[in-house]
Amino acid sequence: MNVDKLSIFGTDNIGIYIFTNDKYTILPKIDDRQVLDKIQEILKTEIIQTTVAKSVLVGILTSGNNDVIILPKTVTDEEYQSIKQQAKDARVEVLDIKPTALGNILLMNSHAALVYKELSDVEVEKIKKIIQVEAIRKGSIANIITVGSVGVVTDKAGLVHVDVTDEELNQLSEFFRVRLDTGTVNFGSVFVRSGLVANKNGVLVGSSTTGPEILRIQRAFND
Repeated sequence: MNVDKLSIFGTDNIGIYIFTNDKYTILPKIDDRQVLDKIQEILKTEIIQTTVAKSVLVGILTSGNNDVIILPKTVTDEEYQSIKQQAKDARVEVLDIKPTALGNILLMNSHAALVYKELSDVEVEKIKKIIQVEAIRKGSIANIITVGSVGVVTDKAGLVHVDVTDEELNQLSEFFRVRLDTGTVNFGSVFVRSGLVANKNGVLVGSSTTGPEILRIQRAFND
């Protein structure tokens, strides 16, 4: 499993700009060819360059797995149609719920999803209808209620907040049906998703991620 460092727009918080699954990587328009080449080399997906809700914060506003890409209700029709036309091997759905930072409130892979605890029953049912996998409201991960912000889970492995208990880690691993480990990114940040982008092919981390952090990330995502 290749792990490489990356900065986008002068920041190490690459996860706020990038969504990826095993087929597609969605990110804002980038003119830097070296950055695009590195993303392509590590993640090995088709690249879709777009805004979401007229924002470059694609990673915060987008969620999903290998089967479905989920966009917020604030996405424009032009953006939706562009993503749908390019992501031909995945469903592209708009989730009509009040929160729009879907990357922060959903933690999911193709097996299961954890959902922000403040959502209503109606909103949770809308999520279940779209993702078509098991979904439960989770109070918190290591006392953080925005569960999507403190973890990255693929269909093979995952990394979550370094302060989860062994019991919680085991429960999460069983729920997602993959082996999970704990760690940080970008010199100690517990908000894993802000500085880490991963799929089955590789992992990108923010450029300030330290050597010991990278070793732990490699251990987490190695087959």
